[in-house]
Amino acid sequence: MISMGSMLKAEWRLFCWFVLSSTQKPQLHTDLDPGISKIKYILSGDGAGTIFVINDKTGDIHAMKRLDREEKAEYTLTAQAVDRDTNKPLEPPSEFIIKVQDINDNPPEFVDGPYHATVPEMSIVGTYVTKVTATDADDPVYGNSAKLVYSILEGQPYFSVEPHTAIIKTALSNMDREAKEEYTVVIQAKDMGGHMGGLSGTTTVTITLTDVNDNPPKFAQSLYHFSVLEDISIGEPIGRVKANDLDIGENAKSSYDVIEGDGVDIFEITSDSQTQEGIIRLRKPLDFETKRSYTLKVEASNVHIDPRFISVGPFKDTATVKIVIEDADEPPIFSSPSYLLEVHENAAINSVIGQVTAHDPDVSSSSIRFSIDRNTDLERQFNINTQDGRITLATPLDRETSTWHNITIVATEDRNPSQISRVPVAIKVLDVNDNAPELASGNEAYLCENGKTGKVIHTMRAIDKDDPKNGHYFVYNLPQEMANNPNFTIEKNQDNTLNILTKHNGFSRQKQEVYFLPIIISDSGNPPMSSTSTLTIKVCGCSNEGIAQSCNAEAYVLPIGLSMGALIAILACIILLLVIVVLFVTLRRHKNEPLIIKDDEDVRENIIRYDDEGGGEEDTEAFDIATLQNPDGINGFLPRKDIKPDLQFMPRQGLAPVPNGVDVDEFINVRLHEADNDPTAPPYDSIQIYGYEGRGSVAGSLSSLESSTSDSDQNFDYLSEWGPRFKRLGELYSVGESDKET
Repeated sequence: MISMGSMLKAEWRLFCWFVLSSTQKPQLHTDLDPGISKIKYILSGDGAGTIFVINDKTGDIHAMKRLDREEKAEYTLTAQAVDRDTNKPLEPPSEFIIKVQDINDNPPEFVDGPYHATVPEMSIVGTYVTKVTATDADDPVYGNSAKLVYSILEGQPYFSVEPHTAIIKTALSNMDREAKEEYTVVIQAKDMGGHMGGLSGTTTVTITLTDVNDNPPKFAQSLYHFSVLEDISIGEPIGRVKANDLDIGENAKSSYDVIEGDGVDIFEITSDSQTQEGIIRLRKPLDFETKRSYTLKVEASNVHIDPRFISVGPFKDTATVKIVIEDADEPPIFSSPSYLLEVHENAAINSVIGQVTAHDPDVSSSSIRFSIDRNTDLERQFNINTQDGRITLATPLDRETSTWHNITIVATEDRNPSQISRVPVAIKVLDVNDNAPELASGNEAYLCENGKTGKVIHTMRAIDKDDPKNGHYFVYNLPQEMANNPNFTIEKNQDNTLNILTKHNGFSRQKQEVYFLPIIISDSGNPPMSSTSTLTIKVCGCSNEGIAQSCNAEAYVLPIGLSMGALIAILACIILLLVIVVLFVTLRRHKNEPLIIKDDEDVRENIIRYDDEGGGEEDTEAFDIATLQNPDGINGFLPRKDIKPDLQFMPRQGLAPVPNGVDVDEFINVRLHEADNDPTAPPYDSIQIYGYEGRGSVAGSLSSLESSTSDSDQNFDYLSEWGPRFKRLGELYSVGESDKET
C-alpha cells in the first residue's frame, strides 16, 4: 500500500508558497519496501514529468514550476511501485488528487470600465446615478482574497459610492448644469475586505448632468427698432427678436406673442423652430399716409414648463418693439375692388355704361390714366375715357349672344408709368324684347281619318330667346282670314302651350291629304313681338289604337289587307324579271354582231408575219414580191381602211387547195382581193406595206423593192457623202459588188 509521509491517504493539498519556500515534500511509500533499493516509484497523470516529478527511489514529489490556481485548480495523478530490475508492478496503481490552494495574487478589475452615466441637474441628495462592478480572479470561498470593498477617490463632495454594492449616488443637491455639466469620478475596489495588504483596482465614471427647464427665456435687449416700407407684402418678415434660454433642447423652446401695442391687429410674431427666434410679420397692409409708426410689446415664454421649478419664477420675458413706416411710391388705388355695371342690349353706340375711379395714395399725388386691357376685350366692344374713367359702348350688344362681359381696367400713374393697378369690371347685358317667339319643335302634325270631333291632334310649345323678368307669356291666335276655319280650332293651356283640335270628323285622304294651319304667336313684351308659324297637318290612316300607319293618298287605293311587306316582294319580283329580259336582249345583240379579231389572232389566211430580217434582194426563192411594191398599181383599187361595209354578209365560195408549184404572186393577189371585198373583214388590212415610200419624196426611195435595175448597174459611192453612218453602208455594198465580180 502506498502512503505519503506519515499519512495514509492519497489526496493532498499543495500550497503555492509551500512549493516556493517550504522544504516539506509529498512522499510516496509502500509497505513492501524492505529498505533496499529494489523498488522504483513512477508517476503519471496531469502534469506528470512537466509540472510534477517523483524521485523514483524515495517517492518524493517535486513541483517543477510555479502553480497558478486561476489557471488550474487541481491535478489528478497516478502513482505505482514497480520492481527496479524487472519493472513489474509490486502493487496496483494508486490515484490521488493535488489541489492548488489560493493565495491573494490577483487585484480586482473593472471589466466594463470606464463608465458613463447621466443624472438630471438639480437632483436631490441620494439620487441614483449608476452602479459599477469589479471582479477578482482569486477564490471567493477560501479566505478574503476575493472580498471587495468600494470607495470613491475623486468626485467628492458631489457623488458617493456604497462600499459593498458599488452604487453611485448624488452627494450634493442642486447641481446646476449651466454651471458645470460634466464630472469625473474615480472608484476604487480593494480585496481582503479593504484591510491592509489587500490588492486594489480603479475605474473612471464620467457623469453628465442632463438639462431640466430651470431657466426662463430672457431677451437680449428690452427695446428693438425696425423700419419698413409701406408697400411690403402681407406675410413678409419685418424683423427678428430672440429671447435666450440657458436650457437646451425642448426646455429651450419658446413661443412669442404680441400682447400689447397699437399694432396688435397689424403685426404678428411667430417662432422659428430652428433658431428659436421670434419673426415679426405683416398681417394687414400699411399706409404711410395714415400711420407712420407702431409700438408693440412682445412676450417670450417657455413651451415646456417643469412644475418642480415653478417657484423659481415666471418662465417668460417681455420686450418693446418700435416699427417705423417709410413712404413708398404706391400704385393707384381704385375706389372699389371690383365693379358691376348694367346696360340694355339696345343701348346706343358711345353711350356711357358706367365709371371707375382711382387715386394715387402717395403724398405727392400723381394724375391717373385709365385704359382697358384688350386681352379681356378682344372684340373691342367697350371704350374708356383715359381721364375720367367713363366706360362707353363701342359695338352693339346682344344679350342672346352674350349676357356677361368681363373686362379689366388698368390705372397708370402719369408720373411713374411703372405704377399700375388693375380692377375687374363685370358688365351685365339687360334684356329688351327684340326677339319674336317661335315654335319649339317641328311644325308637322297628323290626324286620323277615323278621328272624332274635338280631338286634340297636336300640342304646340313656343320659345322666346328673350328673358323677361316675369317669365314668358304667349298669346296664340289664328289669322283673321282663318278665324272661321271649318276644320280646326285652337285652345290655350295654362302651361303656355296650345292644343290643336278638330271641328268635325270624317277627314279623308282622298278628299284632301294635307291641311295648312297658320298660327300667330305673340309675347307679352313691350312692345310685343309676334311671328306666324304654319302647322302642316297630314291626314293618315290609323289603327284602332289611333296610331298612324299611312299618311299618303296612294296607300288608300291599295287592296284591302295587302301589307307593305307583300308590296315590296311584288316589286322585287318585277324588277328581277326586267333585269333578266334586259340581259337576254343584250346577249342576243352581241351574238349577231361580227367579232373583231386582232391581227395576232387572225389565222384565217396563210399569211405569216416574221420578226426576223429576210435575205434581201438576193432571196428570190420564196416568191416574187414585186406585186407588193406599190398597192396603187394593182388594178387601180384602193382598199378601205376605216369604213365598215354596209353590205350584208355573202357566203364566199370555198377555194380548192392550192397545188404545189402554183405562182405565189397569183396566190397573194387572190387572197388580197378576197380580203378587200369581204364585208365581214375587219376595217383594216393585216398586210403591212413596206415597199411604198409615199409620193413627193425628194430623197427618193431607199428600199430595194422598187429597184428595177440589176445589181451591176448600182453605184453606192454616193452614200459616202451622207455622213459616217451611210459611209459604212456604202462600203458594205461596194465590198459585196467586188466580191461578186471576183
